[in-house]
Amino acid sequence: MASSPEQQLATMLANLPEKTGKPLNEWRQIIAASGHEKHGQIVKFLKAEHGVTHGFANLIARKTLEDSEEEVDLVAAQYSGTKADLRPIHDVIVQFANSLGSDVEIAPKKASVSLRRKKQFALITPATKTRIDLGLALKGEPSTDRLEAYNAMCSHRVRLDAVDAFDDEVKAWMKEAYDRSG
Repeated sequence: MASSPEQQLATMLANLPEKTGKPLNEWRQIIAASGHEKHGQIVKFLKAEHGVTHGFANLIARKTLEDSEEEVDLVAAQYSGTKADLRPIHDVIVQFANSLGSDVEIAPKKASVSLRRKKQFALITPATKTRIDLGLALKGEPSTDRLEAYNAMCSHRVRLDAVDAFDDEVKAWMKEAYDRSG
């Protein structure tokens, strides 16, 4: 019995690390570093420089381009209009998250951006037109004036109203949440 295209795609994605030697996130980083932005260029690059078969090169290129377009659109929508001034705060948080390790997954949703490893460790939400709520998975940590109790998904939150509010103390909490999520 033939499997559906969705099942075939899921199988290829599951087999990607074994068949190509790297998971999709690592391929995305390699592609980003290569500077290639068009599907055909990416496929050619993966085949020539990394020996990836055509089918997997096509899949990697397609998923990389699809995901980055989707990510940009969702994030752009979150920070449009009255929340546009919050975008620099979002960007420094994401930049810091990416510095924590190559296994960080940035997963934009309609109203927030989830930062995951094996599980979610942080959540960036433009809560009001003047504030981002940075949710952190720090179960068991005591609350403070800055590190407030939050919800079941993220045990704590930090309210950020400026780029400089994302300071060393907040970065340390975020790194702790990242370390716990592995």
